[in-house]
Amino acid sequence: MLARNHLEKIIILIASVLLLGVAQAVEEQITIYMIGDSTMADKPLEDNPERGWGQLLPVFVDGAVRIENHAKNGRSTRSFLAESLWQLVVAKLKPGDYVIIQFGHNDEKPEKIDRYTPPEDYRKNLLKFVGETRAKEATPILCTPIVRRRFDSTGTFYDEHGVYPDIVREVAKVYDVPLLDMHKKSEALLRELGPEESKKIFLWIDSTTYKSLPHGKIDNTHFSEYGATTMAAFAVEEIQRLSIPLAHYLKAPEHK
Repeated sequence: MLARNHLEKIIILIASVLLLGVAQAVEEQITIYMIGDSTMADKPLEDNPERGWGQLLPVFVDGAVRIENHAKNGRSTRSFLAESLWQLVVAKLKPGDYVIIQFGHNDEKPEKIDRYTPPEDYRKNLLKFVGETRAKEATPILCTPIVRRRFDSTGTFYDEHGVYPDIVREVAKVYDVPLLDMHKKSEALLRELGPEESKKIFLWIDSTTYKSLPHGKIDNTHFSEYGATTMAAFAVEEIQRLSIPLAHYLKAPEHK
């Protein structure tokens, strides 16, 4: 009887240790938080051609990492802070996590008074995201905004983002923040594809494909599933180029 009781105690002890190990593994799991605008945000799947690149990032991620995509349509650094969306992310951060930060599309719009962020305020807001992420012993990753599809009458690409991509680059350089230059990579792709072939990256939808779009759609800012997957692959390539620890949890994109 004594031997049996001793064996039972050993089994219970082993089980407790195993359960504690599992609980610690779950608690310590790395999370990638994503903050940004509609080009990054999750979109409805049913009868909808649009996807954000953050929505496709899980395709390239190891199961050991969680992704929480907090990007929202129409948000700028200013409105993301004003609506307390950033505070929700900060409250969750723990050591070892990552925050991928991509804004610019809406910050640069003076006509949108609830979104517009002057360049110097844009810089300050990026620094706030970076500083508060680091205060939680998490790692900030800055992204330059992805280009819109813009070609002039001669078929030459031109950019509309003004000074905003360079502000992201400057903050990244001065404060030693990992940088994913999505602006540079997407511009190179659009120049390579040209006016016609680049349509597949964005939303050029005819009137017969989706019930929700009986008149079709032309949108040179937001992505098709193919385009969002391509941009997510660019982000992965940039992370792997930087050789930061997060790269160990990402699968290399397959180029077609």
